[in-house]
Amino acid sequence: MTRPGTRTSGEPSGRGAAEWYQQPLGAGETTADSHAHAHAHADADTDADTDADTGLSAPAPPRLTPGQAFDALYAYCAPALVQQTYLLTGQQRLAREAVERAFQLAWHRWPEVAVDRDPAGWVRAAAHEYALSPWHRLRPRPRQHLDPPPADPTDRALLTALLELPAPYRRTLLLYDGVGLDLPDTAAETESSTPAAAGRLLYARARVTERLPKPVAADDLGPLLAALPSGVRPGPVRPPDLRARADLRARRWIHAAIAFTTLLLTTTALTLYTAPDHYEAPVPPGVPVHGVPPRAAPGPLSAPQQKLRAKLRAESAAGPERLHPEAQ
Repeated sequence: MTRPGTRTSGEPSGRGAAEWYQQPLGAGETTADSHAHAHAHADADTDADTDADTGLSAPAPPRLTPGQAFDALYAYCAPALVQQTYLLTGQQRLAREAVERAFQLAWHRWPEVAVDRDPAGWVRAAAHEYALSPWHRLRPRPRQHLDPPPADPTDRALLTALLELPAPYRRTLLLYDGVGLDLPDTAAETESSTPAAAGRLLYARARVTERLPKPVAADDLGPLLAALPSGVRPGPVRPPDLRARADLRARRWIHAAIAFTTLLLTTTALTLYTAPDHYEAPVPPGVPVHGVPPRAAPGPLSAPQQKLRAKLRAESAAGPERLHPEAQ
């Protein structure tokens, strides 16, 4: 998964998640709280310099735990990611699911995400790829889960035009005009060349603007894209619950892998036990033999043969008569 390290609209800038560890943010703090903490840290640094002059040392601010850093990243990025995935899919339920699965994947790979230069971009790429997965076409959509179209005619035409675009064109338009990436970073995140990304962008802009009821310049698509999903919000899942689900999902995959490995080893051992251990030559097919007269069936018994048979049947099958025959 290609990861650019540029700024994003509505998401944190290209700083690594390791910096989140350095800030004493709580799990439910907002951006304003982080700025307040930043000012508090600046004041603390000034006090520390004063204390150093007087011979006193101030304690270092406590670092965030991985869970607290993950919760802060979720609270900061989830609203914008849900709105973006809604523009890609047109389904609020799928948009929330894509964001939750992306954050679950980020928690599974948190050591990798924590040192990434743009953690928000890492999660954004995972959410977009899950939302645009072709497997979602095979999922049934119950009627009660269908989202109503936007009430505004311009928003409805914009969403319809977006969903009619091919997935790579739709994602390119969203990243460039909606998120605010430049063209090389858009090409890197969509895993294409810069000329290909430029061609997709021009085609998507032309197709979308011609479907709108009012003439709109191509450069004005950004505000329209930002205002369209303004009412879409993340689900009621809290970051601790999301981390718990991710851990449960990981344990289930581990148990499934152990069960599959056990079944494979058992099948292999049974095959080795029942397989033949030496070569047995195949039995050749029978060959008819010509010139041999057929076997005649026995005919009726003659009178002496019938007398002998009656005598044998009358005599006992055991006894001295069988050991000492009568002399004739």
